[in-house]
Amino acid sequence: MTPRLDTPAASTPTPAPVPSLPRGVSRRGFLAGAGAFSAAVLLGTAPAAARTRAGTADWMGALPGATPLHRLTIPGTHNSAAPAGGLWVACQNTGVGQQLAAGIRFLDIRCRVTGDSFAIHHGASYQNQMFGDVLIACRDFLAAHPGETVLMRVKQEYSGESDAVFRQVFDRYLDAKGWRPLFRIGDGLPLLGEARGRVVLLADNGGLPGVRYGDGALFDIQDDYMAEPFAKYPEIEAHFLKAASQPGKLYVNYVSTAALLPPRWNADRLNPRVHSFLDGSGGRDLRGLGIVPMDFPNTRAGLVESLIRHN
Repeated sequence: MTPRLDTPAASTPTPAPVPSLPRGVSRRGFLAGAGAFSAAVLLGTAPAAARTRAGTADWMGALPGATPLHRLTIPGTHNSAAPAGGLWVACQNTGVGQQLAAGIRFLDIRCRVTGDSFAIHHGASYQNQMFGDVLIACRDFLAAHPGETVLMRVKQEYSGESDAVFRQVFDRYLDAKGWRPLFRIGDGLPLLGEARGRVVLLADNGGLPGVRYGDGALFDIQDDYMAEPFAKYPEIEAHFLKAASQPGKLYVNYVSTAALLPPRWNADRLNPRVHSFLDGSGGRDLRGLGIVPMDFPNTRAGLVESLIRHN
């Protein structure tokens, strides 16, 4: 079956079914092979700005354009476009547009090559949307909130095409499908002002252009995705403390974990502890905590807003 074109249309087209799935399932992608609110938040004092109240849809707009991205605290989602597939697969229960309006600024996007397009997958589970749907949500959000930026990790999921083929499909999105103006593609991490209104590509594929996600010279990543929450939480807290005390790299601190349990169950155990740390005496004064990808962050009221206050 031929997938639909992912073009920057004015409205999101109806997703077409993805062809049958012939390949094996990777553990990392499929979790053990199993089948805006817009409240005002108080931002920390920026060097060149007075303390400002801003909604979660516009929190970056209150920060100076000269702010390096690696000095921010950036709420994010893990497997951002994975609401489908049931208990063992779903990592979110809101769409990308809803996440952005709620303050999320890092998206973790997993793409399966299908023809000349990318289908969004979590392991073997097609997420009933294409890469173009994700880009439409980002475009519409940034058009309405030009002071913001979105950092997007893009990686291949449930297909084993070469880096060259993956790049060819991505380039079709940029040029043949008209998405190049949406992206900020460069080797280094930009300042916030250089990234406003655009998607900063974090390339988790050898063929893609852009910032090399996971490059040790730029990133410090905690992603112990198989740790049980009791063992995982100390790693999360330690990474927060390291980010605040040893600035210089863009820290990525995954709160999510699989640990042979459904993502929602683990999120219900980890998200409250992270929230308590951020608001407690050990964490409330920390700044520049980096990217914090989470599963189901909206189920913990105030968690995203708490992260935003750490800027």
